[in-house]
Amino acid sequence: MATRRSSPTQALTSSLVPSRLPVAPSVLAEIGLDAGTWAVLADSIFPNAKTPEGVILAVRYCQARGLDVMKRPVHVVSMWSTALGRYVETVWPGIAEVQITAARTGLWAGLDSPRFGPELTKTFTGTVKRDDKWTEVAVTVTFPEWAETTVYRMVNGVRCPFSEMVFWEETYARQGRAEVPNEMWQKRPKGQLLKCAKAASLRAAFPEEAGYTAEEMEGKAIEGHAPVDAAVIEGDVVTAQPTTKEPSDTAAPSPVDETAVSETAPTDPAQRDAVIDAQVAKQVATLVERACKVGAWGQAEDYARARFNGAHLAYALAELEQAAALSVLANAKAAQAKTAEAPVAEAA
Repeated sequence: MATRRSSPTQALTSSLVPSRLPVAPSVLAEIGLDAGTWAVLADSIFPNAKTPEGVILAVRYCQARGLDVMKRPVHVVSMWSTALGRYVETVWPGIAEVQITAARTGLWAGLDSPRFGPELTKTFTGTVKRDDKWTEVAVTVTFPEWAETTVYRMVNGVRCPFSEMVFWEETYARQGRAEVPNEMWQKRPKGQLLKCAKAASLRAAFPEEAGYTAEEMEGKAIEGHAPVDAAVIEGDVVTAQPTTKEPSDTAAPSPVDETAVSETAPTDPAQRDAVIDAQVAKQVATLVERACKVGAWGQAEDYARARFNGAHLAYALAELEQAAALSVLANAKAAQAKTAEAPVAEAA
């Protein structure tokens, strides 16, 4: 009697680790997690994540930065992409991660108590989606007009203040594309604004270390390219698969382009300038410079994979690969020159 074979979809589903966000066991092995930890991350640490890829990128970001992912230093944020015409998931550092980064420099010298502007009361109206239905809503919120914080940094031995003021109506997170504040900004209008004011002051004091935070980017739209400090995830992906292919004698040809990501970076200068965001190029240059100083190419690659995606990731990896090769060549030439000078020194 013929044996009924299971379909590829059935086989795939049965091989996934059961959780709110199913994931392949080999993926967990790649990022060094067990099934129990994955369940905690998916259900408790990142409950707003809609895809396993969002959680995976959050884990990789924390691994590259030496952060404890269980303390949730980063957040998975859903953002509207004007280029794709739909929502995508992004990974952003939280205010705690930015403070940790500033503290690690050894130059953070304190934070003043915040100042708040006069309170305003306003009713926001709009159409939001609830239970798969579009509903007209009106929400009244009382909020401070602005908030200001001052961060101190040691500059050449001097404690210098860096102050930034942020305005509530320019900062609050919206529900979808409506003007209505989301639930968190309705419940904590003062606390959420304070987080954004802290982030702005930390960026002013530590421009090379601090970036935008999840609190600031929630409810915002992605205009054009993906944000520099986010990892964009296709919203229709529902299961995470391993990044390395397992050998199979019967595997069918894959329609996916398996060209190495470092080989997909634009090589023509004009094409590269059109595709690569100027801010990304600046950050990659800084990353390459730091990697050259200490020879930390592996850590730099991990950092790039956690911070960039798509063409930006391809560009970063290509730049790191080229810089690493040049560094090896320069070190070899320096060693040869030192060897050639040694007899001259001895003779002298």
